[in-house]
Amino acid sequence: MNKILLLALILLSFHLKAQQLKAYVFNASSGEPLENVHVSNPASGEAVFSDANGFFTIGISQFPAELQFEKLGFQKKTVTLNSNRALKIYLQEDIAVLSEVVLRSSNIPRKIRETPAAISLISSEDLQKTDNFNLVQNLNFVPGVYVNQGGLNTNKINIRGIGSRSQYSTNKIKAYINGIPLTTAEGELTLDDFDPEFLNRIEVVKGPVSSLYGAGLGGSINMFTQTGRASNLKAEFSAGSFDTYKSRIAAGLTKNNISSFINLSHLKSDGFRQNDNYNRYNGSGILTATAENGDITSAFFSITDLKAYIPSSLNRDDFLNNPQKAAYTWYQAAGYESYKKYILGLSYSHDFTEKWTNLSSVFYNSRDGYEPRPFDILDENRNSAGLRTRFNYKDSFFKKPSELSFGAETMFEWYKTGTFENLYEEFEARESFQGDRLSLNKQFRNYLNLFAQMNIELSEKLLLETGINFNITSYRLNDEFADDGIDQSGNYSFDPVVSPRIGLSYEAFAGKNFYASVSHGFSTPTVAETLTPEGQINTDLKTETGINYEVGFKGNWLNNRLYTELNLYSIQISNLLVARRIGQDQYVGINAGKSDHNGIEFFGSFRSSFFSDFSLNPYLKGNFNFFKFDHFVDAGENYSGNTIPGVPEYSVTTGIDADYRQFSGTLNYQAFGEMALNDANSGYTDPYQLLNLKLNYNWQLTTDYLISFNFGINNLLDQHYAASIVPNAVGFGGSAPRYFYPGQPRNVFGGIKFSYNIN
Repeated sequence: MNKILLLALILLSFHLKAQQLKAYVFNASSGEPLENVHVSNPASGEAVFSDANGFFTIGISQFPAELQFEKLGFQKKTVTLNSNRALKIYLQEDIAVLSEVVLRSSNIPRKIRETPAAISLISSEDLQKTDNFNLVQNLNFVPGVYVNQGGLNTNKINIRGIGSRSQYSTNKIKAYINGIPLTTAEGELTLDDFDPEFLNRIEVVKGPVSSLYGAGLGGSINMFTQTGRASNLKAEFSAGSFDTYKSRIAAGLTKNNISSFINLSHLKSDGFRQNDNYNRYNGSGILTATAENGDITSAFFSITDLKAYIPSSLNRDDFLNNPQKAAYTWYQAAGYESYKKYILGLSYSHDFTEKWTNLSSVFYNSRDGYEPRPFDILDENRNSAGLRTRFNYKDSFFKKPSELSFGAETMFEWYKTGTFENLYEEFEARESFQGDRLSLNKQFRNYLNLFAQMNIELSEKLLLETGINFNITSYRLNDEFADDGIDQSGNYSFDPVVSPRIGLSYEAFAGKNFYASVSHGFSTPTVAETLTPEGQINTDLKTETGINYEVGFKGNWLNNRLYTELNLYSIQISNLLVARRIGQDQYVGINAGKSDHNGIEFFGSFRSSFFSDFSLNPYLKGNFNFFKFDHFVDAGENYSGNTIPGVPEYSVTTGIDADYRQFSGTLNYQAFGEMALNDANSGYTDPYQLLNLKLNYNWQLTTDYLISFNFGINNLLDQHYAASIVPNAVGFGGSAPRYFYPGQPRNVFGGIKFSYNIN
């Protein structure tokens, strides 16, 4: 009997010892396999590393069992296993270890520390440090970026001062979501209607990016969505001051090689000013399928239905004494904008060989808008479609490890715009009334970008990066309004533009890189800028161009606990496109000279861990701007040497993030310098400071159920400040110029989120 029992124990131990778990480890953001992931079994002490395909095997003696996964640049993960079934593990990048993050927006992906360019990252964790009502407010924490925030739907983004003189919208910046262009063919951009929770990461490339993306003198904003690598359900409700409410549901599902994620949200607010109501519905989703050979097909959609009233800007007296007030004419007309917007995209990634790869995408954008304004009513419809394809080839050139990337991007855009009289003054009701037609134009615009980039490792420490882009942009205008007796129909095109770039990155010491780069950029005039005061097309307008000279440092200190960046740049702009005011809230574009954009940007982040479940992470970042008109004469006035309006002379952010078990919190302080109000520099805004707080608590009910609570206060010190200005505002009929958009006073927000992991 004892022999039989001994034999059974031997057979059982052999069986348990023989159980080998086979699994793969992937990057949760990109879906790519991860090599050299340290996989350990605390129960047995066994540890292995994943191979180039992310594959590993490890012994499991009994279930349930725990495995730990560690890799520099990724968050440590512990997984509980209940069976020996095939397993796929997804690791989240640890954005706190910035130097090790691999950029996804570059044509040739590299770690951020090794890239000879100024690139800032906003992680999904960063997006959770603010309220979830306004996505673009997070860009104000990026050195070199400033957002003029006139309201939830009135935001202007400028990078290094490029676009600061735009009147009401963002231009001269390229933006993408999962590689799908968001900037229109004429250069206009709207990001404030995207839901922050749908995004996994934002990469901001600062300075001219034309060698990569074509028209983008200021830079690029590259957004990447949640991947849906896990199966879960989420429901969230948030509320804030000024009767602001947001509800959201989201679901992720992964089965075999198919993953999906969908996000639905509704945001409503009365605003703190008159005529400031906001109502937005948004639905977005992504579906990804991975074939056995590694090919990846991804489909993306986003649908937005928005109606937002516009209080517009105020003169100085109203700004100081009655900031809740709306501009009189906008209030009487009940001015607003409304639109329905659709974005569709399909991408396909294929590896021909270990050396040759391709990523291609097709996309479609549509926007149907209606905007009653005091001076007219705008009715517009925009549809665009296009293709972007990129080939990458890895090999040795001149006996040096190298990678070549080349491809093309093209977009075709159909734009129909018309204006009508606004007869609001003829009626007692506070409402806009559509009158006779004033104009009707149809425009077809298209561009073609041919781009190439080559990276050559000249030595183990020295990287050479080169790039070039060739752009052709043309448009056709059909004037279908004959009543004014003017026919401005015709075919127009801008001169072809070649944009080169060269950069060097040198690792002088372990984990410490110096870099230098020179790049060319351009931006073409928008539709509005091409129109003269008489409604004619200004065929003399030229493409705005610029050259960026930059040097910088990126480095780790104290065993990767401290990461720092410092860069100095100078952008020389020619054929400066400016908006000349010709009437109340009406402008026309002109080329008016040159400008110099010189600046310093800095960033530092420290990770400290006092014990296993308590950490404090302080940070400091900001920029100092020296933006001047080099040679600028407009309407006989010489503004050469003056400060460029619309951007603060400095912005500095410092703060601290704290984590203790289920509790976390962030406290940040932002300081902004004065802004010139106009080209003449006859007035400035006052400098201002903001103190913001957010607290979070995660209540883990079970392994699969989580409830999260958050509470926060914006503008804790209740500062009165101008969050945005209208550059070069002019008073009409004896009225004072309306430069100012007041920032929100102290306001609170909070929310609750339910999460359930589907096994």
